[in-house]
Amino acid sequence: MKQSVWKHAEETFNIESSALMQALARMDPSAFEKAVTALAKGGRIAASGCGHSGIACQHFAHLMCCIELPARFISPAEALHGASGFLKQGDVMVLASRGGKTAELLPIIDICKRKDVTVIGITEETASPLALGSDIVIKMHVTRETDKYNSQGTTSFIVLSAIFDALQAALIEETGYTNDQFAVIHPGGAVGERLNQG
Repeated sequence: MKQSVWKHAEETFNIESSALMQALARMDPSAFEKAVTALAKGGRIAASGCGHSGIACQHFAHLMCCIELPARFISPAEALHGASGFLKQGDVMVLASRGGKTAELLPIIDICKRKDVTVIGITEETASPLALGSDIVIKMHVTRETDKYNSQGTTSFIVLSAIFDALQAALIEETGYTNDQFAVIHPGGAVGERLNQG
C-alpha cells in the first residue's frame, strides 16, 4: 500500500472527528430542545432529503421506529405525487439539506403548511429557503468534505447522522422509553438475544 493511501485514511478520520465537535459548538440548544419536544408530542414523523441527506433521513426514520415513534422516509419525488398524504394535522416533517436550497424539498414545505404539519429543517444556511420556511431550524456546520475536491457528501453525512443520533438519544430520555420496550420489538440478532435473556 502506498504511504499516501494511509495518510488519506488518517486525514478522513481527523476531518470528520473535528467536524463533529465544531458542529456541536455551533448548534443552538434551544432549537434542539424545541425539535425534541415537537417530535415527542407530535403524531407521526416523516423525513425527507436528497442524496446523502436522504440516506441519513432513512436512518433517522428507522431510529424513530426503534423507540416506537411511528416514522417513515418519504422520497422528495414521491412526496409531490401523493406520498405526503401520510402526513396529518399535528404530525412532524423533518427536511434535511446542507445548503437549504434543494428544489425538490421546497414544495413539501407548502404542503406541510396547508396540512398544519410542523416542519423541522436541518441545514447549514439559516437564511436559506428551507430554514425560512421551517418552524424549527437545527443548524448543521460542516468544515469540509473528506475528498481532495471537497465535493463528496462525506463529512456532511456524518454531521447530519450525528444530529439524528443525538435526537434519538434525547427522545429516549424525553419519552421515558425503556430497554424492556425495545426488547419486545427487537427479538432478532445478537442484540435481541441479549435483551431477551432469561
